[in-house]
Amino acid sequence: MAAVTSALIAIAGVVLGWIAIEIACKPCLEKGREAIDRSLNPDYDPDDDEIRIPINPPSPDLQEQPNPRPDHDSSIASVSSATAIKAV
Repeated sequence: MAAVTSALIAIAGVVLGWIAIEIACKPCLEKGREAIDRSLNPDYDPDDDEIRIPINPPSPDLQEQPNPRPDHDSSIASVSSATAIKAV
């Protein structure tokens, strides 16, 4: 009778452990299962996916502004005074 009790306790422990892992890792497991389902689906075409909007789109302040002075090359840094750089 002790062997049956030990077996039932072991089975219950395994089941509770599995449930705990499923709950703790739910988002990761769902993404993985969806990827597996897509890869095994012969009718799946990645080109049919919706275009996703980025989570953090670049702010309009950081976008490139038109050059107000086309005769001045803004990519060249202007230096007010020449300073020597010493290598150590």
